[in-house]
Amino acid sequence: MSYAIFRVEPINKLKDLGQIGAHNGRLKEAYKSNPDIDKSKSHENVHLIPLSNSNYHNSYMQLVSDYKVQHDKKQETERENRKKTFTQMLDDSNSVVADELLFTSDKEFFKDMSKDEIIKWANACMDFVYEDIGYNKNQVLNAVIHLDEKTPHLHCVVVPLIKKYDKRSKQDKLTISKKYYMKDKQYLSALQDKYHARMLKNGYDLDRGIKNSDNEHIDIKQYKKITRKLNLELESKNKKLTGAMEELETKMTSNKEMVFDKEYVKVKKDTFDSMNKVINKAKKVIDIQPKIQKVYSEVDEYAKSYRYLENENTNIKKEVKYLRNQNYKLEQENKDLMTYIKAILKVIKEFFRELLIIGNDRVKSRTTEEIKEYYNQEDFKKADIYDIALDTDKEDELFEFADIDKYYFKDDGDFER
Repeated sequence: MSYAIFRVEPINKLKDLGQIGAHNGRLKEAYKSNPDIDKSKSHENVHLIPLSNSNYHNSYMQLVSDYKVQHDKKQETERENRKKTFTQMLDDSNSVVADELLFTSDKEFFKDMSKDEIIKWANACMDFVYEDIGYNKNQVLNAVIHLDEKTPHLHCVVVPLIKKYDKRSKQDKLTISKKYYMKDKQYLSALQDKYHARMLKNGYDLDRGIKNSDNEHIDIKQYKKITRKLNLELESKNKKLTGAMEELETKMTSNKEMVFDKEYVKVKKDTFDSMNKVINKAKKVIDIQPKIQKVYSEVDEYAKSYRYLENENTNIKKEVKYLRNQNYKLEQENKDLMTYIKAILKVIKEFFRELLIIGNDRVKSRTTEEIKEYYNQEDFKKADIYDIALDTDKEDELFEFADIDKYYFKDDGDFER
């Protein structure tokens, strides 16, 4: 069974975006010696969504041009030491600059497909991008089918540029948010289910693949090592089978004592042993084939998911570190703020008490109402009311309001009966 493979690769920096553009556009010199890419077939690659400009960087800047205008306008009022260029802001962001979506399967799935049939499959994948993930065509930087590698596959680079309501300015603002489309791993798993269902709906007999696997993931070098070992094992068994068949053919040709009748064939014992040898070797080759296919599929699944998980883990670590730093800053700011608030409240308390002592009746009444308001808003506690109202004309009224007339004030600031 072939797998319906859908992967998401985060693109964190503009530099990374440029490298991916060079790969998808076959612009690297190294491809001339890359055994996995046949440059003579690169002209057959199909751009379902071509670049809007000369390269990935320019096309990207064109796609996010309104976002850049918004950023540059904001920088006009930003403090000098906090100003950033648009490029710096994108690279320093906790989000991605873009995501690359990869769609493929194995050789067996594409074996008898024509170029038009592969394009039809790729268009079904793009329907998934639009209808299930939620991107629109204007957010797709480039979508290209690579037909110059051993297995056809679709690269779709999307930019999660959205409008989001900003509470501070009370208006919609542009931002790049990966989480708007790829909320978390659980949501990604649900998307995998939707992709598999869409493939089945379009008539492609594909398996869902390994879901929520707890197996340890391996890297590409290990993957290649394992596949080479399996290939050598299969080659060895095929070689032994071929040798056994050649040996049998020689013995049967030279065997003059082979007798046939209606029900039996009489052969020499060593010829018969050769027949059994061929049968046994053939069984071993047949037995190993499904095992190799299964291991290929599983290892391939692990290898393709490894990079995604590794990048996700790196991003999570960065985010945790950032949140810790932010939390520390907020704690410090909160401590400073509380100290400042306490100092202000102390001054206000002293001011209110002074008004209750020296003010006229009108001032004392208004001050009393303010004190009650502070108490209702929990800015003042009972101890504060005690300090302010003690031995003033409004002592009885305020003590009764705060329910402290039946208490006496201890040195440690608590009340007790």
